[in-house]
Order: sequence, then structure tokens, then C-alpha cells
Amino acid sequence: MWRDSKEKALGQKAIHGVEDHIYFLNHILPVHFQVDIVLMDELVVGILAYNEREISQLYLHVDHQGVGIGQQLLHKAKAQSSGKLTLYTFEVNKKAQRFYEKHGFTVIGRGHENEENLADLLYEWIAP
Repeated sequence: MWRDSKEKALGQKAIHGVEDHIYFLNHILPVHFQVDIVLMDELVVGILAYNEREISQLYLHVDHQGVGIGQQLLHKAKAQSSGKLTLYTFEVNKKAQRFYEKHGFTVIGRGHENEENLADLLYEWIAP
């Protein structure tokens, strides 16, 4: 689900193999982030990796986007935050930009280094 969603959002195939991604999701990501998954009928339809300052990953199954799951995950991250969150999204991912801006995030930077070699936008949300 995570790979498919990311590939669709970026318009490019994954750089790493499935085994590398499984290792990342199981052993690297949980060291610094709370990782929550959303299941529907035993199918993973969403993933959120966050801490009190940052959202690292927020991806939804391509068939379950636009139905409120992302909004619920984002509200959870905001509720658990220090009152301020940052996140990066790829500049090519216009759908994510609209989603984050609709939920109070603003662009505060550009050009993050990433292995996909794509331009990034740095977003910030500050609690009202």
C-alpha cells in the first residue's frame, strides 16, 4: 500500500526494493516516530508516522483517498503534537499540497534533499 501510494503520487517507481522498504518500516521508522496503521477488512489502507514535532509519513491506499481517513490521521498527529508540526511533501504531489493547505499547513521552505531527487516543500502547522 505504502509503495503503491507513493509511486502514484510521485509518478515514478520506487528506488528501493520491497525488502529494503520492509526493513525501513519495521526497524528504522519506529525508532523516531509513532507508527499507526489503519486497517479495513484486514487490508492496510493508511499509515501515519509522527512524533510531537514532525509527520514523517502519511500515505493512504489509492482506493481509499478522499474519504476522511487522512483527515482523521492528521487530526491525531495534531492532537499529539507540541502545538507545531512540520512535514515535507514532494512538489509534484499537488494532491498532498491541497490536503495539507486545507488543514492549516503553510509552506515555509523548499528544496529538501531526498533520495528521489525531487523538489520538496517544507510545511508547518501551528495550533491556533
